[in-house]
Amino acid sequence: MTGYESYTTMTFARERRVLTVTLNRPDVLNAVNAAMHSEMARLFNDIAADAETDIVVLTGAGRAFCAGGDVDWLQGAIDDISIFDGIAVEAKQIVFGLLDLEKPVICRLNGDAVGLGATVALFCDIIIAADNARIGDLHVNIGLSAGDGGAIIWPQLIGYPRAKEFLMTGRLIDGSEAAALGLVNEAVPAEELDARVERMVGKLERGATQAIRYTKVSINVGLRQLAHAMMDASIAYESLTNVSADHREGLAAFRERRKPTFGRGRGSR
Repeated sequence: MTGYESYTTMTFARERRVLTVTLNRPDVLNAVNAAMHSEMARLFNDIAADAETDIVVLTGAGRAFCAGGDVDWLQGAIDDISIFDGIAVEAKQIVFGLLDLEKPVICRLNGDAVGLGATVALFCDIIIAADNARIGDLHVNIGLSAGDGGAIIWPQLIGYPRAKEFLMTGRLIDGSEAAALGLVNEAVPAEELDARVERMVGKLERGATQAIRYTKVSINVGLRQLAHAMMDASIAYESLTNVSADHREGLAAFRERRKPTFGRGRGSR
């Protein structure tokens, strides 16, 4: 599709003035590697410049939406800590790109959304989930601070006490529970997901395009201010945990399919 030929980790389809973007690494549950992270960092700016698109649907190929960071990529950032400098810049571009994009973004949450995958999903404007799709920010489970935007968006959606519980324990919940908490707009049986997304697309298509865009912009003013106030500190704390002993142990445990044995406090570095 014209304008998106350089993307290697996503596919693009257009119907009418609706652009469907599909994260496309299904063999690894659409886990984010260096290439996908870089492409996410410019995706929403490219969509903003796309004069043929009014509405965006964001989804994942296969049985997951996005499983978060690819383990090999995360290990690379431990082995060469300079890699995290680029990750930090791109992480801010992803969040700000989503918040700055005036066009409405519907998340078709077809399967699990974990870590950065959850962050991207939750920064979308309308989130329609399969009821068996799981969502959670599991940064702490591998010894990382939740620095890529989760600490910003979760409290705004479900309040601080609940957000702290989920972010500090790394607990996954299914789409039905997420909808009951107000984390996502609604959860439907997987076989009804496409029809429900299409109905929402139709409502937006029939609406006043400029009024819808400016309403989104107005709502996002507060979120943009919050993101600008918090992202640098959040990323800085994540970069500190990137070089911690707990993070090395967390990744090793994940690879070895065992529970991690974490240290305690500052002494675990």
